[in-house]
Amino acid sequence: MKYLISLLVGTLLGATLFLLGLYYNPFVGQASVSPLAVSDTPVIDLIYSAVPGESILYTNNGESTIAPFPDRVGELWEPAIVDTSAWVTDLQSSRGEWVGIGIKFSSPSEQTRIVHGEAMANSVWHIYLPEKGTFLIDQTENYWAYLRDVVIPAYWSSSDNWRGTYHSIMTNGPGSLGTARLTGGSGMYADSISEAVESRTARGYSSTVGPISMSGSLSVAISNTEVVNAE
Repeated sequence: MKYLISLLVGTLLGATLFLLGLYYNPFVGQASVSPLAVSDTPVIDLIYSAVPGESILYTNNGESTIAPFPDRVGELWEPAIVDTSAWVTDLQSSRGEWVGIGIKFSSPSEQTRIVHGEAMANSVWHIYLPEKGTFLIDQTENYWAYLRDVVIPAYWSSSDNWRGTYHSIMTNGPGSLGTARLTGGSGMYADSISEAVESRTARGYSSTVGPISMSGSLSVAISNTEVVNAE
C-alpha cells in the first residue's frame, strides 16, 4: 500500500510540476511588436472593439462563456460549424473615425499544441471600406499568451475577473514572418496581394461574461497611397 501511495504522490507531484513549468515557461510567449513595423510598405491600422456586446453582431454555439449578441441572433450549433464564431464589427481609423465594416469567422485549429505554447485558431476577415473597396485577410492565430495572461488569471481570481494591461500580436501566419495573407477583392484593392497583422489590447476580462475592456487592431500593408489617405 505504501508503494501505491508513493506512486500516486509522485505522479501528482510530477503532473503539478509539468503544468507549472508549462504555465510559467519563460521561453513561450508572443511578440508585442508587429512584423510590419519594419516594412517599407505604408501601413494603416483598423481599430475595433473586442467586446462582443459593443459589436454589431457576435455569435457562436451558445455554450461559450461569451454569449451571442444581440439576444435574438441565431446560434451556430450545426455540426459543421459548431466550433466556429462569427463577428461583425465597426472599424475605425487610428484617429477614431468610422471607416468600414469587418466580418470575422474563427474556429480552433488542429495545429494546437499546448505543450509548445500554441493554442491555435484559423480565422478569416472580410473587410469592407465604403467607396474604397473590399479585401480578405486569412490567418492563423496563437491564443496561448492571451489565455495564460488574461483568461486563466480571471478564472483563478476570487473576484472572477482580471484587470491589467495586456498587448500582443495574435497573428502567427501563414506568412513566413508570422503575418496574415491579404487578398484584394474589389475597388482600389482589386488584385492586391499583401500582408496584415492582428493584435489585441486588453484591460479587463470576466470569467463569467468574457471581455469587458478590450480592443483589437488590424495593421494592413497595401502599397496604394490612397489607402493611407483613407484614415
